[in-house]
Amino acid sequence: MDDDMSATRTFDIAIAGTGGIAGFHARAIENLPNAQLVAVCDRDSGRVAAFAETHNAKPFTDLSRALDEVKPDVLCVTTPSGAHLEPVLAAAERGIHVICEKPLDITPERIEQMIRACQKSNVILGAIFQSRLSPLMGEVYQAAQEGRFGDRPTINFFVPWWRDDDYYGPDRWQGTLAMDGGGALMNQAIHGVDMVQWLAGAADDTDANPVEEVFAYTAQNGHSSDLIEVEDTAVLNLRFRSGGLGQILAATSMYPGSLRRLQIGGRDGMVEILEDQVLTWSFRDENEHDAFVLQQYGQATKHGGGAADPLAMDVTNHQLNIASVLDAIEEKSPLSLTGQEACKALEIIFAAYRSAESGNPVKLAS
Repeated sequence: MDDDMSATRTFDIAIAGTGGIAGFHARAIENLPNAQLVAVCDRDSGRVAAFAETHNAKPFTDLSRALDEVKPDVLCVTTPSGAHLEPVLAAAERGIHVICEKPLDITPERIEQMIRACQKSNVILGAIFQSRLSPLMGEVYQAAQEGRFGDRPTINFFVPWWRDDDYYGPDRWQGTLAMDGGGALMNQAIHGVDMVQWLAGAADDTDANPVEEVFAYTAQNGHSSDLIEVEDTAVLNLRFRSGGLGQILAATSMYPGSLRRLQIGGRDGMVEILEDQVLTWSFRDENEHDAFVLQQYGQATKHGGGAADPLAMDVTNHQLNIASVLDAIEEKSPLSLTGQEACKALEIIFAAYRSAESGNPVKLAS
């Protein structure tokens, strides 16, 4: 492990897990000038060997051995969602910083355990919510922070995606309670949940979850119950602490799948975004920067956005997300996507599942 905190420091990074999202982490690391992938671990010896060869890293089938032998600065956790805790604990015990894919884990108890372990070992627990790192989303957040939409804006996020039956096949962890912890809401639309709460709290100086109450319906509308144990369709109604309202659609049941759509608007302005493209950017009080945003982000999205293929996404935002954690380790900038911050989206999702089960609205802890 490199203890040199100079500007020329190169971070040695290991990856736990070789599923589809691990490839995004590997490519993002390869694109960063101050990072190198040194090890990858997976229990499947054949799969980890192939992954390691592709990305010029050392393969391991035992994570403890990998961390002890290679001594990386950072561990990226890309295992199935319900298996995030154990790699995080292994890294924290050795003083290794962690970057954990969404969701942090699938139960509040496991999430609390990993956060406490990282705090005890004084290591950073960075979360992956790469959509926040999009420059366009930064523009929307700044507009919300400046109050350009007015007091109590309405915020809606729609994820009308499709996943075929093979995605939830018998040898897959997706769609299982034990490893996925939920379906279209927990796995696919969690980014949208995070975006909504992030924007809802943009003008608020507190760390409290900006969502006050959730009312949700969930269903299995596109896949049979013998194929999945969780929802493939969810609709959430949200009440924000500001008094504003919001909605979230989460689906993997809408063939052939469509790009995500964000809508935020109030008395003084409205923005609509289709994946990476600005459709509407209109404010009562216009400024010179508005024309730049429309020109810069008015082009149609050039990738599939994960609408039907979970790997049809651009790696740029993952790269920015990982870079932000490395900057925080070097104390170049504060980390916004901490483990505690990543809990906000999960708090909303857990409340939504309780609401769907009970048929009643659920208030979040204040």
